[in-house]
Amino acid sequence: MSNPKFEITKPHAQFYFNLKAGNGEIILSSEGYTAKRSCENGIASVQKNAPDDDQYDRKHNNGSYTFVLKAGNGEPIGRSESYTSAASRDAGIESVKRNAPNASVVDLT
Repeated sequence: MSNPKFEITKPHAQFYFNLKAGNGEIILSSEGYTAKRSCENGIASVQKNAPDDDQYDRKHNNGSYTFVLKAGNGEPIGRSESYTSAASRDAGIESVKRNAPNASVVDLT
């Protein structure tokens, strides 16, 4: 197992980040950013807000469970994958809380 990390990518015209747990699984993904600096600021916001349970918006739609991590201003800064149960979604939130604050940043652009 490796350490958790944020990976910055630029698959097209925009920058994105993914937070990966130590097992390499993506546990949080960003929106697209037009500037790398904005993407880096998004990572810093995740690191700051991840430990605060009040910053998570837990969602349930048609048997699919997801969550959104929000910044202090209420704007979304990261989204989860879809989970098949509320318990799995909640475990994903706990993983973000645990991994994000001290995760390293790897720039793959």
